[in-house]
Amino acid sequence: MFNKKSVKDIDVKGKRVLVRVDFNVPIKEGVVKDDTRIRAALPTIQYLIEQGAALILCSHLGRPKDEPDPAYSMKPVAEYLGKLLGKPVAFAEDCIGPAAESAAAALKAGDVLVLENTRFHAGESKNDPAMAKQLAALADVYVNDAFGSAHRAHASTEGVAKFLPAVAGFLLEKEIQYLDQAVENPKRPFVAILGGAKVSDKIGVIKNLLSKADTVLIGGGMANTFFKAQGYPVADSLVEDEALDTARELVGLGGSKLRLPVDVVIADKFEDSAASQVIDVGPVPDGWRILDVGPQTVASFSKVIAEAGTVVWNGPMGVFEMPNFAKGTFAIAKAVAESSAISIIGGGDSAAAIAQSGLADKISHISTGGGASLEMLEGIPLPGLAALLDK
Repeated sequence: MFNKKSVKDIDVKGKRVLVRVDFNVPIKEGVVKDDTRIRAALPTIQYLIEQGAALILCSHLGRPKDEPDPAYSMKPVAEYLGKLLGKPVAFAEDCIGPAAESAAAALKAGDVLVLENTRFHAGESKNDPAMAKQLAALADVYVNDAFGSAHRAHASTEGVAKFLPAVAGFLLEKEIQYLDQAVENPKRPFVAILGGAKVSDKIGVIKNLLSKADTVLIGGGMANTFFKAQGYPVADSLVEDEALDTARELVGLGGSKLRLPVDVVIADKFEDSAASQVIDVGPVPDGWRILDVGPQTVASFSKVIAEAGTVVWNGPMGVFEMPNFAKGTFAIAKAVAESSAISIIGGGDSAAAIAQSGLADKISHISTGGGASLEMLEGIPLPGLAALLDK
């Protein structure tokens, strides 16, 4: 149940609205390479323009070292947004202080301003109240539409909400509704698919989902740690030795709900051109490593997915950056797309895999935030959401 006020619950006409967006997009030589996150924020931006607000957009970009760095400037993003909106978008050379204040003061109804990268100041990730107050001083209302940053308590996501009336944008609302419904009130059978390299990143998620889902399918590098925990030598495969006890505990907790691969694709080198073969799960020959799930696993996982009412997927099934070891991931993407279940893809690599497979339009919801969606699946409250006004 989404119990926070949204942008529709307040009057914004003639007001300056500070919108925290997630414009952390890949930029190469000053050109935006993937605009998914920018497009995801357009419904909120266009609604506020139509309502007669003046918009001040802020976001972080990359990981600069708490100081200005031209490689991480938001300027190319501001120019790109202008093209998408078909109108000029102003840019302020800073996100707080005189440059931001004069740019914000000059705005008229319907104008859009993009502030410079919030992470050019150390106060952003420290959630410094002084910085939050300076950001808040630019506007009359605060809208958080940055789901991808909602799991961080930073000055522009959580701090600023203490100084202004704070509500959710459409993207944040949609993300929370989908993920919350999936975990708390799913259409059953509820199937969770978890992949990626590390078990340690997803211990809390696996535990929470084992208590809520009907089946949890495990693939990717993290499956290797489960194999080793069960006593199989995995040779040169990626494995987390410090997580072996945890893997054993999860197998005990999961019982028949937790499903591991039954066959895997192994290779003699960590490269696309390596010699490869499919083996049943068991001892991996010396000098070889597991890089993908095998065809029997794909078939058995696909059968479970086909019968599901709700599917949540986070993390690839193999090293999908290498075409020869991406087959498992793409086959699972196809199974999810073809299923009649409510399907939710939890950001990051899984979202990239769905996009590459050309099946994105067959998915109910693709999350824009990997880390934030994982924390929601783990049942952790998101600071950026908690800070908003209750309905």
